[in-house]
Amino acid sequence: MSTTVLNDFLDWPGVRQVCQLTRRTVRDGKETVEVQYAISSAPRELADAAQLLRWWRGHWWIENGVHYVRDVTFGEDASRIRSGGAPQILAAMRNAALTLLRALGTDNIAEALRENAWNPQRLLAIFGKPIN
Repeated sequence: MSTTVLNDFLDWPGVRQVCQLTRRTVRDGKETVEVQYAISSAPRELADAAQLLRWWRGHWWIENGVHYVRDVTFGEDASRIRSGGAPQILAAMRNAALTLLRALGTDNIAEALRENAWNPQRLLAIFGKPIN
C-alpha cells in the first residue's frame, strides 16, 4: 500500500510517497505479523504501489544476497582490521570471492567456503593451477 496523503505532514526532503508493507509468516505453527514503512522520492506517476514493492524486494535481495553474506558468512563486521588500506583491500577480496562463487553457480556461500577450505586443490584447479 502506498499513499501521498502523508507527504505534507512529514519533515523529509523529497518525500513523494509513503508505503507500508505487511508480512505474515508462519513458523513452527506460530503466525507473526511484521509491518514496515518506507519513504520514497518517486512520484506516483513513476511508481505505483506494485512498482514500489518490486523495488523493495530488490533491495532485500541485495541485502540478503550480498550484505548479509559479507557481514555474517565472511565476518566483515567482526573484523578488527580498521587502519590504512587494509579494510578496503579485504573488502575487495571478499567481493571477488563472492563474485567467483556466484559465477560458479554456488547457492550456499558458507558451504562453498567450508568445502574450499578443506579442499584447496579444487579451488586452485578452477584457476588452472592444480597442486600435485
